[in-house]
Amino acid sequence: MRIAIMGAGSLGTIIGALITAGGQEIDLIDINKEHVEALNHSGAKITGFMDLCVPVKALLPNEMTGKYDLVFLLTKQVYNQTTLDQLLPHLHSNSTVCALQNGLPEDFVASYIGRERTIGGAVGFGATWLGPGVSELVTEVHTVKNYAFDIGELDGALTPRLEEVKRILDLIGHCHISDNIMGIKWAKLLMNATFSGMSAALGCRFGEVLSNETAMFSLAHIADETIKVAHAHGIKLEEMQGKDMEFLELQDENDVANKMDFYQEVWGPHSNTKASMLQDMEKNRKSEIDFINGFVCKKGREVGVKTPYNDLVVKLVKESEEEGCLPEFSVNIKHFHPSFLSTGL
Repeated sequence: MRIAIMGAGSLGTIIGALITAGGQEIDLIDINKEHVEALNHSGAKITGFMDLCVPVKALLPNEMTGKYDLVFLLTKQVYNQTTLDQLLPHLHSNSTVCALQNGLPEDFVASYIGRERTIGGAVGFGATWLGPGVSELVTEVHTVKNYAFDIGELDGALTPRLEEVKRILDLIGHCHISDNIMGIKWAKLLMNATFSGMSAALGCRFGEVLSNETAMFSLAHIADETIKVAHAHGIKLEEMQGKDMEFLELQDENDVANKMDFYQEVWGPHSNTKASMLQDMEKNRKSEIDFINGFVCKKGREVGVKTPYNDLVVKLVKESEEEGCLPEFSVNIKHFHPSFLSTGL
């Protein structure tokens, strides 16, 4: 079986390294020439909660040859059209593309390469790209081993190819096959819209959000908005990492305090994570904010559900991008104070 990763960034480097270490050949494809050269010369180095260096095979997109049977899509959604243009000539009629990106890219991917070649997926751990050939695992290893991936067919069918994809991803950590991958993707969207959104808007790691009362109050509302938008679209969020994300829907303002232990338990192991959106901003690259919090806002407008907290995250991130400066926690946290937010400023 010929396998590739499109987008060997922070997560792709770790996934490619661990699949290779598990004895499965895989091509790591990325547009960063310096990164590709480092991977080929020195191997894929994993730091953080894992200390490992694995010899891997890396390619630039124009170096791809032949057809791939299985491709894991890990590029940023902002580059999806370009990525899929590069990939399409290297797919055959029975190829499988597993979208492991943040947000919900499956409909776009399926419209481009065909629903019959598309499956959805979600990654249950975080990483930070440190430089050419080096990626930091920022999630504890036991969490990776137990909750590494969720995958599923877009129509909920349980098919033989899912078992084959699971076999590959199990080389990293447990891969769960779901009959409601969209419910899982919305649950993962909630995880990204909350802590990744706030990390990008405030310029900090998850732990700093967890320890700030104002940030957590706002984050609880981001989660609530996401759940209410999903429900309005007829989608029930699935469990993530053994936890029921539907629990995070708020009954009223007084319900916020009841959710804090849940957040600490689920996101505490990820406290050292820095949102990939913030990492992009640090590199002066366009973030995926339109595909994360912006997606919640867009879907909310479609069904008349207001999303003021998600709207604010999008506003702050885009302001930072337009001004070419990184967000400052002490400055932007003021925008999330309830009295400030209510003014619409």
